[in-house]
Amino acid sequence: MRQVLLLTAALAAIPLAAAAQNDAAPAAPTTPEEFHHARETRMGEGRRTLGALKQAADSGGDLAALTPRIESLIAWSDELPALFPEGSAAGHVRPEIWSNPAGFAAAAQRFQSATRALAAPAAAGDRPAFLTAWTAVRASCGGCHEGYKAD
Repeated sequence: MRQVLLLTAALAAIPLAAAAQNDAAPAAPTTPEEFHHARETRMGEGRRTLGALKQAADSGGDLAALTPRIESLIAWSDELPALFPEGSAAGHVRPEIWSNPAGFAAAAQRFQSATRALAAPAAAGDRPAFLTAWTAVRASCGGCHEGYKAD
């Protein structure tokens, strides 16, 4: 009987351990290639989120329901500068990120401010203000890419 209980407990622990492993945060990037991969992954997520926000706003969806997506975009804006440490030049990165750190920091700050400005009009259900804020986010993305992304 004791062996059956131990076996049952062990079998029950397998999916729990697997779930915990899947929920673990990925290791922080350390090589230029890992930083490049992390940037590409987060930028792809950001593009999809931004597109989903616009689609929901254009279709007349509930703007307040977009809060989790907006929070995700805000988190991305906060993570962005740390994904460009000196020496992480793999991918489509211009050297101006490091030769003009103040300019890059200002561009990142514009993105952070713009993403945060989405929250209030979404919570209030103010579609025109939300779309104006969405356009500012989109412009801040493009402004950074124009100056710091290599083709």
